[in-house]
Amino acid sequence: MSETIERIKCLIIGSGPAGYTAAIYAARADLKPVLYTGMEPGGQLTTTTEVDNFPGYPDGVDGPTMMVQLQQQAERFGTQVRIGMVTNVEFSSEVGGIHKVTVDNSTKLEAETVIISTGATAKYLGIPSEQKLRGGGVSACAVCDGFFYKNQDVAIVGAGDTAAEEATYLANICNKVTMLVRKDFMRASKAMQHRVDNTKNLEVRYNTEVDEVLGDTVVEGLRMVNNQTGEKEEIKITGLFIAIGHKPNTEIFKGQLDMDDTGYLITKGKTTKTNKPGVFASGDVQDKEYRQAVTAAGTGCMAALDAERYLATVETEVTA
Repeated sequence: MSETIERIKCLIIGSGPAGYTAAIYAARADLKPVLYTGMEPGGQLTTTTEVDNFPGYPDGVDGPTMMVQLQQQAERFGTQVRIGMVTNVEFSSEVGGIHKVTVDNSTKLEAETVIISTGATAKYLGIPSEQKLRGGGVSACAVCDGFFYKNQDVAIVGAGDTAAEEATYLANICNKVTMLVRKDFMRASKAMQHRVDNTKNLEVRYNTEVDEVLGDTVVEGLRMVNNQTGEKEEIKITGLFIAIGHKPNTEIFKGQLDMDDTGYLITKGKTTKTNKPGVFASGDVQDKEYRQAVTAAGTGCMAALDAERYLATVETEVTA
């Protein structure tokens, strides 16, 4: 006798601001959402100590607390939050088709709609002192955390447009910004390079890498090394920003969903619709421009509304 496979009306993959917001809206629309948290319940915000730029928190909130509250709000409306990692998907290409999903390489599910909110993972240097001080002065988002270092000395690692943009952003609020570029040139566009060069309190160190982040519990300084001469130098800083890119968590969707050349899911127009009917993408997994909690939450709302309208259209066609 074969086991009955669970059928879910709305399956949400991922538990960051996008996933939980999608769950809140889907639950209120009576889509009976089931949300799988993935390997990092709460997403990137669980590694952020203070969130001061999300509306509704006048005194700020720490990231883990905010994610717990979002989960509680989603559960209050009936969302089932489950610990588990989606490891395989088979998306139907038919309108009204059923999508097949495997969790933890064992549990088989069927879903009428799927909202993908798996986010993106910031790339770090990987050195022990950097990892130890993540949340203690090491950050991968200058726009998120730069405010805490107002009028202080900071450093940023990176050479592309994002690094250049974040460096000049920091220069507007910090006392001094030291920018570490691994090669003898920047990958950023000429316009961004000119902006960097014309920023007085921004110093670019070429052929320079991080040797060690100094400090026990918070960042107190940085030891840099010139990769041409081997010469090392220490500077005092209170914040280190890593801007060497993000990797969207889309590996299991390759070959089924349309992506750009860096792996971000492509959605249609101003919607969250992917190229598969009934499959939607929200949050950082499809947004490489803004990558903010509030924009992720907004697209989570959009995805739930798109899923609700899709199901209504399918039901109308079935009964017609």
